[in-house]
Amino acid sequence: MVKIKNITKIFEQGTINENIAIKNIDLTINEGDFITIIGSNGAGKSTLFNLISGNILPTTGKIYVDDKEITKDPEHKRAKYIGRIFQNPLLGTASNMSIEENMMIANKKGMRGLSLSLNHKIKTVFQKELEQLDMHLEDRLKNSVGLLSGGQRQALTLLMMVFSKPRLILLDEHTAALDPKNAEIVLQLTDKFVKEYKLTAMMITHNMNSAIQYGNRLLMMDKGEVIFDVVGEEKKNLTVEKLVNKFHELRHVSFQTDKVLLSEKYNTD
Repeated sequence: MVKIKNITKIFEQGTINENIAIKNIDLTINEGDFITIIGSNGAGKSTLFNLISGNILPTTGKIYVDDKEITKDPEHKRAKYIGRIFQNPLLGTASNMSIEENMMIANKKGMRGLSLSLNHKIKTVFQKELEQLDMHLEDRLKNSVGLLSGGQRQALTLLMMVFSKPRLILLDEHTAALDPKNAEIVLQLTDKFVKEYKLTAMMITHNMNSAIQYGNRLLMMDKGEVIFDVVGEEKKNLTVEKLVNKFHELRHVSFQTDKVLLSEKYNTD
């Protein structure tokens, strides 16, 4: 569904501050994939999301959605079919609007071209959808979203994302700012929605247990590259210990390769 072909992103190219944030990534995201992404700080995870969403453009390479090239499409144009939820729960909803008003905006985005009104029928649908969150928000439709907790807002953002029917959802550490209990609730809701609505999603996380437990596929990134891509039964058989060992093993290989390349470039030992 989404194809990333030989993508590279270099910041401040040609200067002493040149930084290769993404290096020659080739990646195919299949419809229905729920991909978890791990890697240390600076590995390129969020930069990859920025490239997919159109927040930044690649230095080289191409991006396709449903065989249509979108490499140079601006972020607002991609927002029609690529959704993104950030770490900060405040970013996904409008604080000064009610729950029902926020949901109406998301609903209209999903029903493009149709004129919808906030009538009793629509409110009943919203209440039924909110019941899935098990946070008693179905009886608070007229409450301002600004009154909700971080966990409630992130769960609502997730539900609204489902309403908008994106082709791809990017979850950028969307539980990192929540307490452990709410983080687990939002993760379980994420898994439920991906499965029930047959969504395609990519989720950045620093929690290796979550990376293993959720999704059908796992990517490990380091120094702007995907160094490990595991799917299906092989992913299910992973443990945190195996994952840590794999990271050190592959990072060591990557380091040795870089050392050889530097040696050849500068003709040094």
